[in-house]
Amino acid sequence: MNNATDTATPVTAAPATATPVTVIGLGLMGQALAATFLKAGHPTTVWNRTTAKADQLVADGAQLAPTIGHAVKASPLTIVCVTDYRAMYELLDAGDVERVELDGTMLVNLTSGSSAQAREAARWAERRGARYLDGAIMAIPSAIGTAEAVILHSGPQSDFEAHESALAALGTVSHLGADHGLASLYDVAGLAMMWSVLNAWLQGTALLRTAGVDAATYAPFARQIAAGVAEWLPGHAEEIDSRSFAAEVAALDTHARSIDHLIEESEAVGVNAELPRLIKAMADRSLAAGHGGEQYSVLIEEFEKPRTD
Repeated sequence: MNNATDTATPVTAAPATATPVTVIGLGLMGQALAATFLKAGHPTTVWNRTTAKADQLVADGAQLAPTIGHAVKASPLTIVCVTDYRAMYELLDAGDVERVELDGTMLVNLTSGSSAQAREAARWAERRGARYLDGAIMAIPSAIGTAEAVILHSGPQSDFEAHESALAALGTVSHLGADHGLASLYDVAGLAMMWSVLNAWLQGTALLRTAGVDAATYAPFARQIAAGVAEWLPGHAEEIDSRSFAAEVAALDTHARSIDHLIEESEAVGVNAELPRLIKAMADRSLAAGHGGEQYSVLIEEFEKPRTD
């Protein structure tokens, strides 16, 4: 019997049309996902190997399933957020005692992995009779439920559209295409952008600190440069997609000389020059192939080649 008192935290009543949701995996991100569904009014079932991680969610109104099989059966939509794809297979193929029944289930896997793993998981889900969307969360747990939380999905558009209203409770959601591997590829492409921008800023910060300029002073200028470069991307995208690299502003050989200057300045003031040397090596290969008079975006041809040494 529930002996709730006046001091108990009320649970928001779910709208009659709210989709019941199950969340498998209650790490920090999984807890944030489940809490957000609850706050949005979705009847939420949770399951985790360590049941104590569900305590606060249960206190807030979630149902803790006794087994992972019960958890999947409880809702038409199951969100999986575990350590890796192997963990997902171990849980859903073996379950607590026997293999979990997935026939007719809509699985949305928000576990990090590769595009190849995502595509294989889609084939596995199909063999098990489940619908499947792969996804990637471009946010920290505290941002879940806000517009700043970008969550990518890939797989059949009809499956995404059928559950878009429920998934949208988590943040800004988007569907990238039918290829289940796209969410993973966008994820790592976004990480490439993030680390490249941060590493470039660290290189510049290291240079300026040799002259007594602190990072906080340099940061606004660096932000302005980064925003300016971002404005070039659509034009460079057109060049890459059309494979037309006619130089309009500065040719690759001009950029290469500037990279030499960055390397020389870094070494002269005692700053690590490994990063610009890496880019210069790629530029040199492109120059040797006769692309010196073309736009910088011609370097896509070097990025598309795997290293052979």
